[in-house]
Amino acid sequence: MISLLLAAAISLVISIFGTPFAIKSLRRRRIGQFIQDEILPQHGHKQGIPTMGGIVFVLAAVTGYFLSHVRLWRPTTGLTFDLEPLDPGGLLAIFALLGMATVGLVDDYLKVSNRRSLGLGKAPKFLGQLVVAGIFAYSATTAGISTQISFVRPLGVDLGVFFVVLVLVMLTGAANGVNLADGMDGLASGSGALVIGAYTIIAFWQWRNPDFYNAVDPLDLAIVAAAMFGALLGFLWWNAAPAQIIMGDVGSEGIGGVIAALALLTDTHLLLVVLGGIYVAETLS
Repeated sequence: MISLLLAAAISLVISIFGTPFAIKSLRRRRIGQFIQDEILPQHGHKQGIPTMGGIVFVLAAVTGYFLSHVRLWRPTTGLTFDLEPLDPGGLLAIFALLGMATVGLVDDYLKVSNRRSLGLGKAPKFLGQLVVAGIFAYSATTAGISTQISFVRPLGVDLGVFFVVLVLVMLTGAANGVNLADGMDGLASGSGALVIGAYTIIAFWQWRNPDFYNAVDPLDLAIVAAAMFGALLGFLWWNAAPAQIIMGDVGSEGIGGVIAALALLTDTHLLLVVLGGIYVAETLS
């Protein structure tokens, strides 16, 4: 429990105090949002608002996760400096976050450098997402992830080698779904915080009840989720309407990547359709 609180607190502090510095830096470099011509009448007021703010909360979450494993005091030894083991499940979730965020960062960079609303083409972006999802799928299977499809418990349907397809669909689908939902001020960060907050509780509950669930390192997953939750809350302070900064694709795709990773690693694949219903609706529309 202490690790969860530390991860969330550290990420929140870094995000809420680091975002205004990012706003000033992005404005100084004239890194602002570009609005597509067809939606300019409705969203023209967002033209020029600092973008790529997702970098702040992604780095805040990663920092919070790693620092929560540092121990400076132990009752038996007093002052110390130890690093608790980093479990494969937590590292996989961090990889999904950073991997999808990197694809989004490249997309954002091309938009800013070309000074237009279009960045990566559909094919290169999807290819980048598939590479990240493929590495995640291979690493997750070696870490002992269950290949049975599940809601909150396994449904008795083992996908076998086809589980890789489910991983690819979930990771790329979630990354693009959150990206599509990112439009209104605070929508992606607010909804993302709610979904990830739910997974913090889910993963912690699974850790407390290991006989009933088949999650991969649920305590470390709960720490990742808590760190991301705190980071998103800090960012939401500046992203809520009227937004002073926009997360960009680096933020939205990072959120989607870590949400899908948490669903896969906690063995709650179909539950994501319910928790992330807004992203499903956006994608289907």
